[in-house]
Amino acid sequence: MSNFTNLKKCPYAEKCYRRNPIHFSEFSHTHLDNIYHGGWDSESKEYTIPDELSQNADVILQQLKLLEKLYPKDSKEHKNKNVQTKCKSDGMKTEKRASSPKPSTSSDAGTRSEIESSSNLAKKQKITKNIRDYVPVVVEKGQMARKLEAAAPYNFFLTAITDSKPTHNEPLTITLQEILDESLGTIVESVQINFMVDIGWLLGHYYFAGILDTPLLVLYGDDTPELQTISKHKPKVKAIKVKMPTPFSTSHTKMMLLAYQDGSMRVVVSTANLYEDDWHNRTQGVWISPLLEPLAEDADTAAGESPTNFRQDLMLYLVEYKYAELQPWIARIRRTDFSAINVFFIGSVPGGHREGPRGHPWGHGRVSSILQKHCAPIDESVPVVCQSSSIGSLGANVQAWIQNDFLNSLRRDCKPLGIRKFPQFKMIYPSFCNVSSSHDGMLGGGCLPYSRNTNDKQPWLKSYLHQWTSKLRHRSRAMPHIKSYTRFNLEDKSIYWFLLTSANLSKAAWGSFNKNSSIQACLRIANFEAGVLFLPRFVIGEDTFPLGTVRDGIPPFPLPYDVPLTPYSPDDKPFLMDYLHEL
Repeated sequence: MSNFTNLKKCPYAEKCYRRNPIHFSEFSHTHLDNIYHGGWDSESKEYTIPDELSQNADVILQQLKLLEKLYPKDSKEHKNKNVQTKCKSDGMKTEKRASSPKPSTSSDAGTRSEIESSSNLAKKQKITKNIRDYVPVVVEKGQMARKLEAAAPYNFFLTAITDSKPTHNEPLTITLQEILDESLGTIVESVQINFMVDIGWLLGHYYFAGILDTPLLVLYGDDTPELQTISKHKPKVKAIKVKMPTPFSTSHTKMMLLAYQDGSMRVVVSTANLYEDDWHNRTQGVWISPLLEPLAEDADTAAGESPTNFRQDLMLYLVEYKYAELQPWIARIRRTDFSAINVFFIGSVPGGHREGPRGHPWGHGRVSSILQKHCAPIDESVPVVCQSSSIGSLGANVQAWIQNDFLNSLRRDCKPLGIRKFPQFKMIYPSFCNVSSSHDGMLGGGCLPYSRNTNDKQPWLKSYLHQWTSKLRHRSRAMPHIKSYTRFNLEDKSIYWFLLTSANLSKAAWGSFNKNSSIQACLRIANFEAGVLFLPRFVIGEDTFPLGTVRDGIPPFPLPYDVPLTPYSPDDKPFLMDYLHEL
């Protein structure tokens, strides 16, 4: 049997709930090692889970199965595919699957050692050849182009939830494997812009997609030692840590640029980091562009722009990174036909920004400029509904920033503002009960970094909070890392606009106007963020999207949560990251 002592200790110890083979080939977990070394009870043929770990018995079982595959024992008892666990406290037997859900078939693929044959991971135990042991939700290859066509006109998906089987076959569910599927085109080069990147996990997906040896540029925000040296092991991978102007700024965008063999390309905007946990039991949003064909060499420079000016806005955004490695991509975008895109690109970039010829360029100011030009009139009684996975410091009361800055931008439409009341502000954020009943229990709150320190300074916020419920999309127990903003009217079943973005509800993400009236208003933004704004006039040619039901042949907009919203009860409280530290 392999020696676990040669591996680094996992910093999360008993709180680790990863099921990634690469993670277990790099890190050891004392509690799992002890259970595995102890073997099965000779009579019950079960692993014995200590009382203090019984709450996470299901996760531990799956992790033990990974250890069996990575570090097999000689004993024949461990060749049985169906394993049982026993908790000391109740003696209950529960038969479990050998691995994660398997909704459909897929061809076998190569070993992990082949994926990173030149890296230090190659020295470790080989990982099984079956993609199912690497990816928990596997779909049939070659079907994504058909799924994307059926998702028109919105092209808006939610990621598959491992422990919610109904999501595996939902038409508007997607996996990373599908985004890279060859039916969408043969990828020859790509860019991944993201905050957190597990490069081994990402390259595993590239391997199974057959594109491991293609050039890959990674721009990342979170410090990752593996990315600093990846080019030594994988020369075709170039990783750049995005430099930020202040310690409080974050490169938070989640976006992909995919270039295909025939010269076409595609843009993907999502809310998911590129590591296993974000694609496991968390609700994430993904927008995928149509196929964008190359323009003719003699085409006019203005040709190929979308009605929403998506191409120009995307290029201006990429320029803000100031990296030479992005210049070939900016040139490619300039030579590509974006006319099929029906959404607006909404970006945030660090710095102070004033209104210019195209309106406000970034942040919530940009949303305001677009709504004033293109949004149908909205009654002031229609609320602004915000939903994010974290909440920043918003000020002493709802007026301080929410109304004076944020809602003042998001309440706009094509009519002059005049004298209007502020629309009602509603915020969807998981309660403590939402998280404790999630697929991963309290650990499901690992994607919700809202702190007690911040929450205690804004007690007024609780009266605006609403539960996370998503029964219709089978995701009530999948905590939301998605971020979305919208205005909808339940009475006439209409949605006026919808915004999918990486930006949480914070000043750092959206920007804050200076309060000096003697100079032109300057919107100060800390982060890089990216999102897409759906406006009905550009997507379906009408003033509103249908809500809930088909209208004149137009499918309803696929909201990620249930409506009407469910307000917090007096006993409810928002989930705080501090609760995890108290476990």
